Amino acid sequence: MMKKGLLALMFLFVFVLASCTYHEEENTLVVGVECAYAPFDWTSSVSTDYTVQISGSNLYCDGYDIQVASFLAEELGKELVVKKIEWTGLIPALQSGVIDVIISAMSPTEERKESVLFSDPYYQVDTVLVVRKDSVYINATSLDDFSGAKVIAQQDTIQDALIDQISNVIHQHPLSTASELVVSLESGVNDAIVTEFPVANAIVASNPSLAVVRFTDESGFLVDESQSAVSVAVRLNEVELVTQINIALSKLDDKTRDDWMIGAVERQPIGE
Repeated sequence: MMKKGLLALMFLFVFVLASCTYHEEENTLVVGVECAYAPFDWTSSVSTDYTVQISGSNLYCDGYDIQVASFLAEELGKELVVKKIEWTGLIPALQSGVIDVIISAMSPTEERKESVLFSDPYYQVDTVLVVRKDSVYINATSLDDFSGAKVIAQQDTIQDALIDQISNVIHQHPLSTASELVVSLESGVNDAIVTEFPVANAIVASNPSLAVVRFTDESGFLVDESQSAVSVAVRLNEVELVTQINIALSKLDDKTRDDWMIGAVERQPIGE
């Protein structure tokens, strides 16, 4: 009888612990962020009013995505937890329950919609190229001027797919991070990077030898709305959560969104 009583108490203890853990999880918003794609997100060793500590680390994440994450957590009445995850691991981490949402400059493409559910866009971006200032491509006025160029973008991004819109392009194998792309460009291995305008601005701010090439709609990349927007990703069955996120995002006007991006670009440390 005593053994049965002890066993029952042990089960009760485990149940209580499990209940407490579940309760704590219910009051957190665990966000997956790459923390390596400035000005949307980057890693910092310094704590500021804008940063959030990376879970399990003494480092911090800063950037536009973090401001959006902080805003959403507050609106949802939850404590924000940020987990730094490599870009290619974000969707698997979401599907496996390691994180609750992805807020990492992710575009809501049709392919990704098969795996995750997206919120309304929280930012809209232009696609541009980054080149060396001493490059023959510095004065390019259309995509046609990049015919024969060695062009690269980040792995598993819309920008990598857009490269093939350039006629006779030498489509280079994508790299994992923005910093790797910059090294490949500055070293002459590649002639241009395809990326989003805010990211291009951040790259150029940190690397004075580089410049942004931006075209008019008629002479640049053909990009539909799903490719130029960035949204929050949740699991496919989290309809209620994405509805709550959309309600919160509707409270952000365009000026606030633009101000946050300007601030993130200005805040980004040189060399990031």
